[in-house]
Amino acid sequence: MPLNHTPIVQMEHVSFEYNSARVLDDINFTISAGEFVGIIGPNGSGKTTLLRLILGLLTPQEGSVLLFGKKSHLGQNAQEIGYIPQKVTQLETRFPITVEEVVALGRVSQRGLFRQLNFDDRQAITEALDLVQLTQQRGRLITDLSGGQQQRVFIAKALATRPKVLILDEPTVGVDIESQEKFYQLLAQLNKEHGLTIIIVSHDIDVVVNEVSTVLCVNKTLIYDGTPKEFIKEDYIEKLYGKGRRFILHNH
Repeated sequence: MPLNHTPIVQMEHVSFEYNSARVLDDINFTISAGEFVGIIGPNGSGKTTLLRLILGLLTPQEGSVLLFGKKSHLGQNAQEIGYIPQKVTQLETRFPITVEEVVALGRVSQRGLFRQLNFDDRQAITEALDLVQLTQQRGRLITDLSGGQQQRVFIAKALATRPKVLILDEPTVGVDIESQEKFYQLLAQLNKEHGLTIIIVSHDIDVVVNEVSTVLCVNKTLIYDGTPKEFIKEDYIEKLYGKGRRFILHNH
């Protein structure tokens, strides 16, 4: 599905500090509708802080963050954003709850705790389970699923809100290689076939540069904003991660 170039996220001269220590400095970029963006960088480079600024969980000391053309504030665009934080499966799989019940929580957070789910809610839950290919597992306890299947459940929970953008922070930590491959195939399908804008922070640089349409490389400043092909061609990998680090860019 082609990009329509409508700005989803705009960062203009954004700087952020924790306890007077500058974490991000003069960040500028725009993410358009339909993009699949991978945010990469060394440990401590400010990637997660960048996501929190986009989500409105943090406010920059300098510059502005616009989400859908408006200043980003916590909860303001909750219905339009599907957010999957770090280690979500570790946080939410300790209770005897079914796959369908987990996905339904996405609708509950949208409608309110004490409002009953209606036909539209049920339809959104079914659509989300179908998209992640877990319809047959809807009645199973989430604790009985593999790590890869659990991750898809939480994607379905986010998709149940019918968001315009899906934001994921280190989503494949603790997931085996085979499940990671299926996970990225699912994200590619959601992006290409359904036009969902996706922003992902990941240490899986080898995978990310082969899957995303745009790479944002952050190390306190914005080091690179462009295609994976040019990122590799210009040796940004060696500049950031040292000599000997090499990646192969596959053709899809």
